[in-house]
Amino acid sequence: MDNTCDICHQHAPAGCYLCEGCAYRMHTWLREIPRHLPLLRDSLRPDTGPAQRGGSGRAHSPLPVRIEVLDLLGPGHVVALPDPHGDQSVGVPLAPLLYGWARYLAAELPSVRLDEHGTVRIEPCTGPVARRGSSITAWCSWLDAYLPYAATRPWAADMYEQLEAVLQRIRRITHTAPRRHPKDAPCPSCSAFALVAVDDEWHISCQACSVRLTPDEYAEHRARIMPALAALALRIGAQQAAAA
Repeated sequence: MDNTCDICHQHAPAGCYLCEGCAYRMHTWLREIPRHLPLLRDSLRPDTGPAQRGGSGRAHSPLPVRIEVLDLLGPGHVVALPDPHGDQSVGVPLAPLLYGWARYLAAELPSVRLDEHGTVRIEPCTGPVARRGSSITAWCSWLDAYLPYAATRPWAADMYEQLEAVLQRIRRITHTAPRRHPKDAPCPSCSAFALVAVDDEWHISCQACSVRLTPDEYAEHRARIMPALAALALRIGAQQAAAA
């Protein structure tokens, strides 16, 4: 097997189809999705505003819910249905999408049991069971727990892309985005103070030269470079004070 990530084409661990960075991104997505649910529910009803004069009018009453939100929170199929007339909302709802991937993963997950003769049998699971119920949050937790196994399957990139697409739909509605955290150490490659950590990214990236560091690599670099930079700053400060 070629140890290359199917998403970013960087090096992947042996036996995996996703690198550490892409697997980490999926991990953060599955933990982020439940945090959006209150915002999605609050967004279900369309905004109402003061009556406006003029305009082209409306041939019928507005819908009592926002279709794009209902499309995420309502029931549905695990695959998009054919839409030859183009009059359907697009996308698979959250619950069927998550449960569909849980079923798909469970169908390949080895299950160990003892038969009536005491012989160990290894066979596929009969289906996923979420101990916290069957909610969106429960299936996110279930998938998150089995992500290390999912990363070893050839369809891992399909799961990644579908989770990414559904989270983009969610963020467009909730008007949220991952937070960016500038780091205080300069880039080890170009020396620019442009290293940034993003909430759903495993790597810390330089915005000037695109170098990428793992958290451990950044911690080692910072521990090595910052004492010298701090000493230089104190020396410059002392020289400026003396000149004044």
